[in-house]
Amino acid sequence: MESEKNQKSSLRQRAEEMKPYRCKNLITVIEDPSDIKNIGTVIRNVNALGVEKVYVVDPKRALPDDWQEMREKKSLSKTSVSAIKWSFVKRFDSTEACLEHLEKNRFVSIFTSPHIKGMKNVVLDEADYTIYTKLAVWFGNEARGISDLAIQHSEMCVSIPMFGMIESLNLGTTSGIVLYEVTKQRREYQSKYRWRKKRGEKIDV
Repeated sequence: MESEKNQKSSLRQRAEEMKPYRCKNLITVIEDPSDIKNIGTVIRNVNALGVEKVYVVDPKRALPDDWQEMREKKSLSKTSVSAIKWSFVKRFDSTEACLEHLEKNRFVSIFTSPHIKGMKNVVLDEADYTIYTKLAVWFGNEARGISDLAIQHSEMCVSIPMFGMIESLNLGTTSGIVLYEVTKQRREYQSKYRWRKKRGEKIDV
């Protein structure tokens, strides 16, 4: 019993120590995922890389509304390697509801996909992700990709450069690669500057 208490205390201490390294005002959005296991994998990436929150557009209602119930869901806890217990996760019934919430709170959305005609298209490591004070990074359905509605409400399309015969990656791998670059930039930014309400304004500490 004492050992279990010490373990919990140690975990809480580590969680507190990691707080300064978390990327503020950065949200990962998973839109209509087909497999709940993939949600767990993305949550694991989000937690490991220091993303602040995860939003899940879940029209099939695969997830409970209550975060405490999510924590106790074995399929999520197992695939996220318990990251669900240490991550803020919020579900939405629809893309419309999620976009409304993000825009109300002044978040700018970007999404990951191959080249989209008519959009601002950027290669992952060539974009600056620090110019947006509040940023939501969207990942689409494993088979269908990102929805037209999410595309219409996004600032730009981010692609991962590919150099092989296979031109697509699974959701877990894609989210890990993209979020690594985004969090790397924003964490470095946060260490040098403090955020201001005006987008992109940098002020020396």
